Amino acid sequence: MEKINSGLLANEKKVKSGLIAISILIPVVVAVLLFMPTKIGSGVEWVYFLPHLNAVINSAASVALVAGVIFIKNKNIAMHRAAMTTSFGLGAIFLVSYVIYHGAAESTSFGGEGWIRPVYYFLLITHIILAAVALFPILFAYYYGLTDQREKHRKVVKFAFPIWLYVTVTGVVVYLMISPYYIH
Repeated sequence: MEKINSGLLANEKKVKSGLIAISILIPVVVAVLLFMPTKIGSGVEWVYFLPHLNAVINSAASVALVAGVIFIKNKNIAMHRAAMTTSFGLGAIFLVSYVIYHGAAESTSFGGEGWIRPVYYFLLITHIILAAVALFPILFAYYYGLTDQREKHRKVVKFAFPIWLYVTVTGVVVYLMISPYYIH
């Protein structure tokens, strides 16, 4: 681990440039997949399981995030790192699953009516906006934590944690609200 950390620190400028590029590239790819007129692998039935899996992944990520905060407040750095690495890994798995699903499946329309409709769209829109910007502070918070740059880590986490938690929790809520309208 020390070797990885020293390697990252020695190439910090390149690493940060890479993190910025990833923070821009991933939301662009997701937007393209969401709005492309013809889906890749259209008719692939197994992908319709992925939204359910994504909700489970987001739920687990939310639990890991909260556990990470509890661990750090109790000064248990090893368990904090484990919880945050778990959440980070779950986020990566979620992202792959999300891209596969939206690359292959048509979007589902929300069928709710009345007061629930604006609630759903408020949650969905804030979720999408914050998910698009969340990657930047999350990647930097994780990098600073990984390289033991604690002061920088603390500064970034003040933004990264609430955004990340909001995105994981609202992802599950939005899923629960739209799941009755899935075609498959």
